[in-house]
Amino acid sequence: MINQPYTTLSNGIQMPLLGLGVYDMYNKEAEQAVVDALEIGYRLIDTAAHYQNEKEIGKAVKASGLPRNEIFVTTKVGNGDQGYDSTLKAFDVSLRKLDMDYVDLYLVHWPIKGKRKDTWKALEKLYADKTVRAIGVANYLIPFLDELSMYAATVPVLNQVELTPWLFQPELVGYCKQRNIQLQSYSPITRGKKLGDPRLLKLCEKYNKTPAQIVLRWNIEHNISTIPKSSRKERLQENFDSLSFELSEEDVAFMDGFNENFRICDDPMEML
Repeated sequence: MINQPYTTLSNGIQMPLLGLGVYDMYNKEAEQAVVDALEIGYRLIDTAAHYQNEKEIGKAVKASGLPRNEIFVTTKVGNGDQGYDSTLKAFDVSLRKLDMDYVDLYLVHWPIKGKRKDTWKALEKLYADKTVRAIGVANYLIPFLDELSMYAATVPVLNQVELTPWLFQPELVGYCKQRNIQLQSYSPITRGKKLGDPRLLKLCEKYNKTPAQIVLRWNIEHNISTIPKSSRKERLQENFDSLSFELSEEDVAFMDGFNENFRICDDPMEML
């Protein structure tokens, strides 16, 4: 069995580097994907209130038969629920749907204008109350992190952003590394839009690996956690097998040079 690499977050807890993202999966599809992923060896599951599948994720975790403390579960507060009291209420709803006693990581999903401070203060309360093991943010670029540092009593342990070889953000990577904020990439394989890049295909030939495996391994080599989405068992296995080889330093640097500011999702700077 492939060994799952872990990273130690700034508050001392450990988190797998490779996980499963379950955006745009519903009902039985979401539940089965998590069951299959846990069977393959995944131990990190990333959901959100906005995904409307927390109930199915909770069912799958229970059905796996694995001890709860062996599975790292992340969820996020939705944009419409941000604010102090509404975030606390939203967390209770998420916990009830997941049917869990605690969440490993709770994130602010997007940096909503006028809500950021109160939302973060709510997360700090949840952390102090020990109903979450860690708190963090998503889609926070440097201006948002700078703003957060002005009022945060607790530094976020993680920042989940869109980050790929084609959207490599070295300033953000350096900023987070300097402050011991773990980076995590969503949509890491660009929803397939860049997997035909001829430069990437050359590396596939060299390593005898698929484009997705090369890109996921690039994340791991940078110590960036990544949460590719798939509901197909063979694709889940393919993605997990990215843990079975290494890229040379030269090839990682070569892939860093793919950057062209290519974005799949919304630009968070529009929320500044």
